[in-house]
Amino acid sequence: MHFGYKNHLNSKIRLYFGGIKINTEEQLDFLINYLIDERNELIDIPKDIQSKKDLFRSLMNIRLPSQISRDFLKVQDDYLTHENSNKRLTSPEDITEVKGKIALWQGDIVTLKVDGIVNAANSKLLGCFIPMHKCIDNVIHSAAGIQLRLECNRIMESQSEDEKVGRAKITDAYNLPSEYVIHTVGPAIPQGFKPSKKDCEDLASCYRSCLELADANKLESLAFCCISTGLFNFPQRLAAEIAIETVEDYLNSNEDCSLDLVIFNVFGDDDYLIYRDLLWGSE
Repeated sequence: MHFGYKNHLNSKIRLYFGGIKINTEEQLDFLINYLIDERNELIDIPKDIQSKKDLFRSLMNIRLPSQISRDFLKVQDDYLTHENSNKRLTSPEDITEVKGKIALWQGDIVTLKVDGIVNAANSKLLGCFIPMHKCIDNVIHSAAGIQLRLECNRIMESQSEDEKVGRAKITDAYNLPSEYVIHTVGPAIPQGFKPSKKDCEDLASCYRSCLELADANKLESLAFCCISTGLFNFPQRLAAEIAIETVEDYLNSNEDCSLDLVIFNVFGDDDYLIYRDLLWGSE
C-alpha cells in the first residue's frame, strides 16, 4: 500500500474514532495494515475485497495471543458485527426438527443465535493457527475476533497445563451471535484404528462437561458440533450415538436443568442423515 493512501486511511480512521463512518473496505485496510505493521513484515495487500477478507482472516489466524490496541478492537468489532449481520441468523424458535428438548439443525454454527455453541478445540485451547483452515476451531475464532484467543490464553496461563481430553471451558462469544462458546477437547483416533472404550468414555465426557457448564451458567439453548469427527477420525455414527445418549441421559437425570433446547448442529449431509435416523428412525 503506497504511503499516500496509507496517510489518507489514517486520516479517515481518526475521523472514524470521532464518529464519522467508514466503509467495510477502509475498515479492512486499517485492520490488515495494523496486523502487518505488528509483524514488521512486507506483505502485499490485494486489491479485491474478498482477497482482503481472506488476508485479514489469515493474519488473525496466525497471530499469537498478545496485547492489542483498543482502536484495533473497535474497528474489528464493527467490521465483524457488520459481517455477521449480513448472514442469515437462526434462533432456537426457527428450528423445526425438534424432539422434546433435542433439536437437529444443518448449517454454519457461527450463524446460530443461541445462548452457547460448542467448539471442538485442541489441547492448547488457543484456536487453529493454520491460515484459512476449514476446521470449526478456526471458523469460530475467526468470526469471534482476536479477543477469543486472548481469553483462552488467560485460561491456559491460569491453569498452567494443556486442557485434558473430555473437559471443557466456557468463554464469551464476542462478535458471534451466540452469547458464549464452550470449548472441549475430544479424543483423537489414529488413522486406521478404531476407538477404544476409553475413547468412547472421553467423548461422552466432552458432552457431559459442556452440559454441566451450560447448566451452571444458566444457558437455555446450546448447540453442539460433531465433536471428534473429521480430523480427529472418530467414526461419525458411533460419535452421534454417544452424543445423543449422553445428552438424553443428562436431560433425563437433571429435571431442573436450565437448558430448554440442545441442538445437534451438523454441516455435511452424511452427519445430518445419521442424526436424523438416530433421532427419528423411520418416522
